[in-house]
Amino acid sequence: MSREIFTRRLSFAELTVEVERVGEDIFILIHGGDRPHLGSVVLAIPRASLADEKISSCTSSVLNVTGHKDEFICRAVAESFCKKFRAVTVCTGGFHVDNLSAAQIQEVVDACKF
Repeated sequence: MSREIFTRRLSFAELTVEVERVGEDIFILIHGGDRPHLGSVVLAIPRASLADEKISSCTSSVLNVTGHKDEFICRAVAESFCKKFRAVTVCTGGFHVDNLSAAQIQEVVDACKF
């Protein structure tokens, strides 16, 4: 994987996830909706699980723009890639559509599962 772009067509908007290798590390940009933006940054670092010695977990640090909820998708994506590839991973971005329903929020979350 050097650089890949995934476009998810939701029932109400489009979501784009760009993934790029930076040396051994991974950089991910998530954007879409009516007003794409940078609402959160998540740094995930692989580490040994507390239950065993294998690298199967990670520690994450998060920076959020006040009032933004993008951490939920950025954190899930960063931690997923970090564990899968055992690589330091940064995920940033933002997805915004006004007045989302609970079902639409779930659709966004599901689209971000890798």
